[in-house]
Amino acid sequence: MKNIKYLECTLCHNKYKPQDDLMTCLKCGEKGILDVVYDYDIIKPILTHEYLAKNKNFNIWRYLPILPVDENFTKNTLSVGWTPLYKSNNLSKKYNTKYLYIKDDGMNPTQSLKDRASVIACVKALEMKMEIISCSSTGNAASSLAGNAARLGLKTVIFVPERAPLGKLLQLKMYGADLIKVKGDYKAAFNLSKAAIDHYGWYNRNAAINPYLVEGKKTVALEIAEQLDFKPTDWVIVSVGDGCTIGGVYKGFSDLKELGLISRIPKIMGVQSSGCAPFCEAFANNRELEETEENTIADSIAVGIPRNPVKGMDAVVKSHGTYIEVSDDEIRKAMKELAESEGIFAEPAAAASLAGFIKARKDKIIQDNESVTFIVTGNGLKDQKTASSLINDWVEMEPDLNQLIRHIEKHKGDKPHE
Repeated sequence: MKNIKYLECTLCHNKYKPQDDLMTCLKCGEKGILDVVYDYDIIKPILTHEYLAKNKNFNIWRYLPILPVDENFTKNTLSVGWTPLYKSNNLSKKYNTKYLYIKDDGMNPTQSLKDRASVIACVKALEMKMEIISCSSTGNAASSLAGNAARLGLKTVIFVPERAPLGKLLQLKMYGADLIKVKGDYKAAFNLSKAAIDHYGWYNRNAAINPYLVEGKKTVALEIAEQLDFKPTDWVIVSVGDGCTIGGVYKGFSDLKELGLISRIPKIMGVQSSGCAPFCEAFANNRELEETEENTIADSIAVGIPRNPVKGMDAVVKSHGTYIEVSDDEIRKAMKELAESEGIFAEPAAAASLAGFIKARKDKIIQDNESVTFIVTGNGLKDQKTASSLINDWVEMEPDLNQLIRHIEKHKGDKPHE
């Protein structure tokens, strides 16, 4: 990790030499989340426009000069990252936004953005010669870890709350994880995972504890910038749970600005469900985060006690962005609208970013002349129960053309989704 200057506590700002086994600040304890600070003077001559133009490695390892891993351990991983960035065909017209882009991270190997953090965790575990990795998760981080670990021959022990959707549980078991379904909410799953990790000495993949995992998540921002020829949109929108992903989005853009690859950091908008919106409430009232209920269909962002509050809040404040909350009904409508308008099937938490965009346009937070990218963090098949509630049953009939003609004539004036 010669490219790293030091690890810095986000609370007391104590600095530590880079060391794989240090997860949080020795002074502040669990709340002292560490930030990885790079030596930009070393990296700047290496990570250039020319370097990237010649780089044929179209996954997150194309950004190795600014990642905290040993290249020797990255050879056999799943191909994570370099997901599509689509220019909107239809939503841009509907919401009068000339430049609207959709970053579809549901196209990652286990269908979520969390692969970016999980592949870093697996590589770090290999570097440390550890065989078992563990985490708590509302679902995506868990299935992501299990899949990436399976590829590298690592074992996983996963803790999920009892509400975790079946699609994610099936992924976990298919990847061979030891799955512990904890009675209670995400807080209960997190606390048990922490106790177990401390007791057994497993490698800790919990993104709010492990400072290196945000570095994986930041690659979504690096890609957005590069895919837009290093001219990012005015706004970048992402759904928010514990604060790690939005923190990573800001870190990626900040790194690029430090390296002189972009001229400005876009305004970052964090979106939460009104049923679980601790960041939104803290931001609106200019106060510290307080524990809230976890009452939303968007399980991936249902985190009543965010474990990465400083990075999650700094991302919005330092980028001059904002937090916005949307209802579960608005999320459901966004799921359907994104699928029907752009052909992208998002799970509820992932569709929250579109719901936030729609609300921000209606409330004139995003202006007519401003460009926007929203991030789709996970595929809709991960939560089939919610998706099923949004559609009507399909038509069944005999293989009879006359019957088909009668059906079509009867429903000729109906809208396609009715």
